[in-house]
Amino acid sequence: MKQDNQNYNKDIIEFVTVAVQFCLLAENANQTDRRDFIDKMLKILPLLYLKASLLPEYDNNDDLFVEQFVTEDNYNIIRNNISALLGQYDDFLDVFVEDMKYSDSPILSTISENIADIYQEVKDFVMNYKISAQDDVLLEAVAKCSIEFKFSWGQKLVNVLRPLHEIRFGMNNVEEEDV
Repeated sequence: MKQDNQNYNKDIIEFVTVAVQFCLLAENANQTDRRDFIDKMLKILPLLYLKASLLPEYDNNDDLFVEQFVTEDNYNIIRNNISALLGQYDDFLDVFVEDMKYSDSPILSTISENIADIYQEVKDFVMNYKISAQDDVLLEAVAKCSIEFKFSWGQKLVNVLRPLHEIRFGMNNVEEEDV
């Protein structure tokens, strides 16, 4: 590992470490119970947000190709597994979506879709970081992930924390054994 290489910057390495743990949690949702999954998500999501916010800023180079690894099937497996795990607790009302400005009422959203959206961006980054030997492609992957964090998945991450917190700690008639 080259220490002088900006791809091995401490903030990038820490983001990769947390991103891998988040991806594993999402990928293994069908192998855990609801309470454990929620507890772990409530811990990993704020850390993922923090580490993404610390990523260095690089100029986006549209000439470089950053590969996408998460297929529609992969996305749907993640979303469906999380939806099945959360069951009746998957839905929540979201006021921080683009369509809200055209509506007088909150928009129905799901935890599973938001986590799958985050997963798609983060997993694509992790895989590009893992397999690319080209420094410029790695920097482009960091730049793309950082831009998507600022304008897309970062907001989805903070939006999903509220309903997860409510499921785990709220007083909304959620039975302890249901969580």
